[in-house]
Amino acid sequence: MHIVLQLIPKKYLIGGTLILLGLSGLLIMSTIVAITGEFEKDSQQSEVTEIEGGGIGVGTANVSPEVMKYQPLLEKYAQKHGLDASYVPIMMALMMQESGGRGNDPMQSSESFCGSVGCISSPELSVDKGVLHFKSVLEKAHYDLKLCLQSYNFGGGFINYVMKSGGKYTPELAISFSQSQYQKVKHTGNYHCVRPEMVPYQACYGDAKYVDAVLKYYTGTITADGKPAAPASGGSGGKSGVKVIDAGKTLIGKTRYVFGGGRSQSDINAGRFDCSSFVRWAFEQVGMNVGPMSGVTTDTLKTQGQAINPKDMKPGDVVFFDTYKIDGHVGIYVGNNQFLGCQGKTGVAIASMAKGTYFGERFNGRVKRF
Repeated sequence: MHIVLQLIPKKYLIGGTLILLGLSGLLIMSTIVAITGEFEKDSQQSEVTEIEGGGIGVGTANVSPEVMKYQPLLEKYAQKHGLDASYVPIMMALMMQESGGRGNDPMQSSESFCGSVGCISSPELSVDKGVLHFKSVLEKAHYDLKLCLQSYNFGGGFINYVMKSGGKYTPELAISFSQSQYQKVKHTGNYHCVRPEMVPYQACYGDAKYVDAVLKYYTGTITADGKPAAPASGGSGGKSGVKVIDAGKTLIGKTRYVFGGGRSQSDINAGRFDCSSFVRWAFEQVGMNVGPMSGVTTDTLKTQGQAINPKDMKPGDVVFFDTYKIDGHVGIYVGNNQFLGCQGKTGVAIASMAKGTYFGERFNGRVKRF
């Protein structure tokens, strides 16, 4: 080989080397561009995603991120134990009151499970047994949701007490029960009033105001049969849905997609949105508050409103897509297999969700009506 190289003129060797180097450089650059292009493509379609789980029914849980992360487990065990999914937001509110989502027993279900505090050291076991206990108490309370919540705090004896005193929860019965039970246990010195306003009543057994404490983390109403219901806003479907769409359309061609954008007034003024902040903005324009400007994500939007069968969706309903993760993108249905959303390549625009299209193949069937 050395002899062959000696026979080739030096200028040809240098020229050949330069050609090889040039070809190598082009190959490397092409590879970088291809990789970068794919990354950009993925990032443009991505969005702050939310945790996996099924539809959660109606009502809104206004809870901390620590509690929010338990949403999929609550949905999982609600399904396992045959509990209507509309109760998941209520149970999230309950968890917020019990623990704020902290610790190994976030639903404080040790006592109902094994009769003593501290026997549960697995958060998932806590949710499993907490959901099962919630369902049991709900059934014993004949689906009187407020009676169920107060009994989660007081224990099953409160249900028997209420059944002998009219059969329906009242705040007065909660105070009366707390008084009577406190008289039985105050000699132990282990009980004290958790609320100063209960001291004059000597209602120091449990928390007689537990129902109010839980419901402050829940937005919605409670129907006559005791089930949670969506806030009385008329819903986002139908005429209200058309108004939301009309509001959103005003941004077509005036925005660009920015991951995390739309969470300040300066972003909004500059037309910087991502998919979830755009949905929040559109609903705000028609007087519907679906979350704080600074904290909205697909995760928080998922907890809003009423779950709708995709066969029944109407313009104005909110639709979710599995992009790079489950529920990674969100938009507003406009009809005819189309939705209005803020997409990576287009900003706010109408996109197809028909079968065979990018979003059509990623629509996961989750539809919510605000």
